[in-house]
Amino acid sequence: MGMHRIDTGLKAVTERTTRERIVETADRLFYERGFAHTSFADIAAPIGLSRGNFYYHFKTKDEILEAVIAHRLSKTRAMLDAWEVEGKTPTDRIRSFINILIMNRAKIMAHGCPVGTLCNELAKLDHVAMNRAAELFTVFRDWLSRQFRDIGHDTDADELAMHILMRSQGVAALATAFRDEAFVRREVEDMCQWLAAKRPTSSPI
Repeated sequence: MGMHRIDTGLKAVTERTTRERIVETADRLFYERGFAHTSFADIAAPIGLSRGNFYYHFKTKDEILEAVIAHRLSKTRAMLDAWEVEGKTPTDRIRSFINILIMNRAKIMAHGCPVGTLCNELAKLDHVAMNRAAELFTVFRDWLSRQFRDIGHDTDADELAMHILMRSQGVAALATAFRDEAFVRREVEDMCQWLAAKRPTSSPI
């Protein structure tokens, strides 16, 4: 009886790990190739899964897409939580968001922003999951709004959050088009200067 419980537990861990590998592989391929241009076989091949084993975990590509979006939301929230701990001030935390463009510049120049590209593709496909994918932007928007409110922008926090989201998306799009790292660095520096100028004079932060 005890051995049966151990076997069942090991099987659950193995299945969970396989599912996670499928989601992580799909996440990467949806980003690099696009959702529409990624097949079940493309996802299964790097993992070494048979068709039967693959369908045990996911019956449709839309199910994989939902799992990928949930995975990205989880990673995004974990990243924001880390910035809350690492950043001494709201300005420091917003600067961490801006610096994503530098940290991920190679991937962005090659494939664009992972959030923006997914939302754009699903919108073009008129896919039922496009609003779900947009939640990724909403998580950033709400978090940035809170940081701006903590700085002292009580009335225009959401407007400032949307502005910095818009600008980062513009930088990512042009970085992909021109493959110009110097441009990315200049824009990041300019955004940091913009952020400093938005600090209320009465705020010590």
